[in-house]
Amino acid sequence: MQTDFAELIGQNIALIVLAIVIFLAVTSAVRIVPQSEKYVVERFGRLRSVLGPGINFTVPFLDRVAHKISVLERQLPTSRQDAITADNVLVQVESSVFYRIIEPEKTVYRIRDIDAAIATTVAGIVRSEIGTMELDQVQSNRARLIERIRESLANVVDDWGIEVTRAEILDVNLDDATRAAMLQQLNAERARRAQVTEAEGKRRAVELAADGDLYAAEQQAKAKRILAEAEAFATSAIAGAIREGGIEAAQYQVAMRQVEVLGDVGKGQGKQTIILPASAVEAMGDAFKLFKGGKA
Repeated sequence: MQTDFAELIGQNIALIVLAIVIFLAVTSAVRIVPQSEKYVVERFGRLRSVLGPGINFTVPFLDRVAHKISVLERQLPTSRQDAITADNVLVQVESSVFYRIIEPEKTVYRIRDIDAAIATTVAGIVRSEIGTMELDQVQSNRARLIERIRESLANVVDDWGIEVTRAEILDVNLDDATRAAMLQQLNAERARRAQVTEAEGKRRAVELAADGDLYAAEQQAKAKRILAEAEAFATSAIAGAIREGGIEAAQYQVAMRQVEVLGDVGKGQGKQTIILPASAVEAMGDAFKLFKGGKA
């Protein structure tokens, strides 16, 4: 009776052990990989496969998951490195790189510290690229510099199984001496521009004044020309009248004008004593004769 009970216990233990073994086999054979990760599987210490997201099956007790690699985008800590531009200016560049792992087997077996390797590579590329550019180009063509760094970095890290998604130049700092010199140069440039603007204003004012004087002179000359033409026309008209009416008509007009002037003088206030020259008296007499002659 005791023997049967012992055998029963032994059989139960065997079944329990078998169940445990089957459970462990199943759990080790079935691998559920999250969407954001990839599993690197080894067999006897060698690379066997890379498991992607979802349900995967492996050989129990032979295959093991050696590495669980996140495929999410990563950002390296901001790094600072000194560089010298083509015009011998020392600058400190702050940069940052974003990347993600696309081939975990290369990242695991070809590089030990991927972040440190990328940071070192970025520092070398930044120094090399800035060494070919002048300070003004570094400041104004930052987008071009970023693109060149990204392209150079992508060519270098291809063997590491990663993809550089973005590279950024956060800031370009100058030492105090260079910053002071640039500030002095900037102030000098502002002063020069102010002087140029003032000189341009004065020159423009002189030009406008000269244009005004020229316009006034042209108008005066035009008025004199018109007056001269009018006088010439009057002279021509008088000459024509003399030719047509004779000298008597001209003398009559002159005598009548003298009489009008004497009349205006006589209209003044108070008492005036008017002394007429003999020629004026003769002129009035001639005018009277001409007037009588005209009526006859």
